[in-house]
Amino acid sequence: MAIRYPRPLRPGDRVGVTSPSSGVAGPLRARLDAAIEVVEAHGYEVVVGRCMDGTGHVSAPAAERAAELTRMLTDPAIRAVVPPWGGETAIDLMPHLDFEAIGRAEPTWLVGYSDMSTVLAPLTLLTGVATVHGNCLMETPYRTPEGLLSWLDVVAAPQGGPFAQTPPGRHHTGGRPDWVGDPGMREMPLDGKGGWRRLDADGDVDVEGRLIGGCVETVAPLAGSRYLDPAPLADDGPLLVYVEACEVDALAIARHLHGMRLAGFFDRAAAVLVGRTRAPDAPTLTQHEAVLDALGPLGVPIVADVECGHVAPYLPLVNGARGRVVHTAARSEIVQVLD
Repeated sequence: MAIRYPRPLRPGDRVGVTSPSSGVAGPLRARLDAAIEVVEAHGYEVVVGRCMDGTGHVSAPAAERAAELTRMLTDPAIRAVVPPWGGETAIDLMPHLDFEAIGRAEPTWLVGYSDMSTVLAPLTLLTGVATVHGNCLMETPYRTPEGLLSWLDVVAAPQGGPFAQTPPGRHHTGGRPDWVGDPGMREMPLDGKGGWRRLDADGDVDVEGRLIGGCVETVAPLAGSRYLDPAPLADDGPLLVYVEACEVDALAIARHLHGMRLAGFFDRAAAVLVGRTRAPDAPTLTQHEAVLDALGPLGVPIVADVECGHVAPYLPLVNGARGRVVHTAARSEIVQVLD
């Protein structure tokens, strides 16, 4: 599979905002406005779609959400599309998205995580267009810690040039921030300490491959279908697969990961990156043990507590990009190349 990268964003480019899964309720509209102002401050024009309603668990019927996302991704005037956040049931978009039209169009950046990974991974695997698993619009106002990048940095990065990210050694331990009381919040308290951790064994890690992955709870139901078939991407060599748990307990995560492994999703993995999580342990199984239970038989390095999940800060990963992961006692780093 030849990966196609959207051209880097330039000042004056247009960014589309739509909610392919959950919309934004009235009390949080001020946060949405504050986030849009941050994007505009980078010199971009922001266009907000019609699928934004936050009164239910989805912003509009599936066909309408899919049509709006398809329109934005095929509109040559829109250079990037970012949702306010994820949600719960973006899987219902799969039969409605026009992947062929998206694949024929000039590539446009699609950004997000959580339930958006239900769209990101299939889009890359079916069309060859790179997508960004990174912070969503509502988190965009937060200042990015040293060593990491924002999605705004990634979509403006020169094509072909490598960019490196290193863990800051700090993360957020609290719950959801009060965006209603402080919609312009720019500082996320990073009060927890800790870096990456190898789960499967001791020793250094230095592996390369093309990146693909997403949120376990939302992508696992796609395993074994054409929407989550990594074979075309793996034809180019080994993969760096990343997974992260949002909220379900360790037993459910173990079941999901076992299912993904049995469906062949990890067959060409050179390593697995596991996002830091606040999802609960089970009485007899921790989240880390759940990963080892399901993925230990792969016999590849498993690096956990990576900043690619629901625990801030956020480390954007480009689906389809070439990546190199180095993890030693003295250094942790991921380098991505958009080639």
